[in-house]
Amino acid sequence: MSSLEQLYQQVILDHSRRRTGEAAIDGLPFSSHQVNPTCGDEVTLGVDVDPDGQLTRVAWQGDGCAISQASLSMMNELIEGASNDELRSMYSAMDQMMHSRGKGVPDEVLDRLGDAAVLEGTSKFANRVKCALLGWYALRDSLAQAGIDIVEEENHG
Repeated sequence: MSSLEQLYQQVILDHSRRRTGEAAIDGLPFSSHQVNPTCGDEVTLGVDVDPDGQLTRVAWQGDGCAISQASLSMMNELIEGASNDELRSMYSAMDQMMHSRGKGVPDEVLDRLGDAAVLEGTSKFANRVKCALLGWYALRDSLAQAGIDIVEEENHG
């Protein structure tokens, strides 16, 4: 294993243990429970938005593999304080990267994802793609309940 692969594995393990944003979702008005039936990963993610429709709070509780838990932690750090346009851009970048099947994506896509870019190698494994996207799907669904669509037009389908 290359030293770069070892570094990526370490970042994933660190995030899966630290779990930034994992907290009680009580009191959050919009929430989504997502399950990956393939492996049993699950998350419940809650959000709150201000009167202008901007994300103000995110919390999640989950259980699953290191990839799903690390992805949730990375996502939480990435979206903190983000505008809805930034959320759309990040969601699109994550979706594009995870559906690249390991063929690579442009550097600007990776740059939008911060630590989450280390999950790019996961896209080679179809059974792991949903692990990495589980939290993002919960975020998308929770925000949709609040009337906020973070799916860019080319991703609608």
